[in-house]
Amino acid sequence: MPTAIKPIFLLSDSQLLFWRDEEGHRFLDRARALIDADEPGRPLKGAYLGASNGDAPEFYELFLAAMAEIDIRDCRHIPARPSEEDLAFLAEADLILLAGGDVRRGWTAFEETGVKDKLTERYYGGALLIGISAGAVQLGLKGWDEEGLFDTLRLVPFVVDVHGEPDWPDLHRVIPRAGEHARGFGVPSGGGALYHPDYSVEPVRHPLTEVEVTESGLRQALLMPGQSAEVPPEEERPRVVSQEELLDQVLRDLGDPGPDVN
Repeated sequence: MPTAIKPIFLLSDSQLLFWRDEEGHRFLDRARALIDADEPGRPLKGAYLGASNGDAPEFYELFLAAMAEIDIRDCRHIPARPSEEDLAFLAEADLILLAGGDVRRGWTAFEETGVKDKLTERYYGGALLIGISAGAVQLGLKGWDEEGLFDTLRLVPFVVDVHGEPDWPDLHRVIPRAGEHARGFGVPSGGGALYHPDYSVEPVRHPLTEVEVTESGLRQALLMPGQSAEVPPEEERPRVVSQEELLDQVLRDLGDPGPDVN
């Protein structure tokens, strides 16, 4: 099974699923190439998580059309209340897309059904994750609504906001409350970002807006396509939970104290 950790694709909306650059290259070809690098030529599985939009079938059809563009034919809609068969498919998926919609609605479903932990396992197992709109937010550090901030997957150790241009009021409001050394990226409509395993962030198609807390207050900057955000020093990087830590956490939740260290 593939184990190389892949970049995470963060898309503001579905435009990039079908976008080609000026030279005619499909953006999603990058996703296919990253997966094929593990084991070229094998049949691939694509999973679609529709909990955030109420499992609206028309958006799954859009996903199927995008997957056909890169020849991923074995696809499955994983609903908000997945069956055992759905979870088994998710556990083997090579590409997993978190759909847009309501961030809190989708996140609640992920927590209640165990999909949250499955996503972390698949990321460390080599699956390629794509978040669209609410899905992109869920892959980051924090979600928010009228009730306040809440933790999300934290696989991307930054706050992610989408289509809030030009002023990004939510990003400016959330970052000071998101913890020490918190940084955030605003992904504009039609644009995207790749979060790489080395902590760097790559804009796609349109500039990203970066917001962080400094000693003199909030700093905002534009990150242009062709640039990458600097990797923060080790001591300032938000922690990403490892697969081993995840297992320890699950054992504690089940009441297993773990090995005796005495």
